[in-house]
Amino acid sequence: MAGTLEVCANGYESALNAQMGGATRVEFCDNLAEGGTTPSYGQIALAKKNLNIEIWPIIRPRGGDFLYSDLEFDLMKEDIKIFKSLNCDGVVIGILNPDGTIDQKRCAELIALANPLPVSFHRAFDMSNDMSLALEDLIALGIVRVLSSGGANSAIQGAAKLAQLVKQANGRISIMPGAGINNNNIQDLIEISGADTFHASCKTHVSSKMIFRNSETKMGSIDDEYQYELTNIDRVRALVHIINHS
Repeated sequence: MAGTLEVCANGYESALNAQMGGATRVEFCDNLAEGGTTPSYGQIALAKKNLNIEIWPIIRPRGGDFLYSDLEFDLMKEDIKIFKSLNCDGVVIGILNPDGTIDQKRCAELIALANPLPVSFHRAFDMSNDMSLALEDLIALGIVRVLSSGGANSAIQGAAKLAQLVKQANGRISIMPGAGINNNNIQDLIEISGADTFHASCKTHVSSKMIFRNSETKMGSIDDEYQYELTNIDRVRALVHIINHS
């Protein structure tokens, strides 16, 4: 049975490449090095204007944990209003309580605000204190899909747990494996997990065209600032092929 691929796109060009590679949708974000944060209005506006692929922006005001202040929660609500006005296909959220349980109250508020857009839950799920209980909470909230590595560093390492989650979900919510997925492990992951939708960045590093390079200072925390990450069309196409022919 054919499955689907969601690409974690870190910008408009990555979203375009995901579409050209045959992906079904993009989780649109910024700052992949921090696990993804809310993208800009301009990125989403341009993507919705020019692309046909489903656009699901992540609603995450910062990197780090998933326990948010009242100010950060207000920012999340404003971002949902903006992306709803741009006719996005859905939004991606994730909020936890201090004890590691799903913050059902705040999630319910965001879901109501996003309506009629569907809502997915990101890998905050993997940081919950009990994934089986958290899954039932997400189902009760009406979340349509949850991204997970099975609580491991990569989806292939957490494949056995993902299989348990797929079985527990029993079609009530989509379990979407993600983290470290590539064309070398996707077939094993399909067979072990039993999932039919997958999440990958399919990224490559693109070297800067700058001739002059200042080696004495840095503008951020990455090692090499004369390169950037971009979704690769061929990598997307290879994963889509395997998923569709497994």
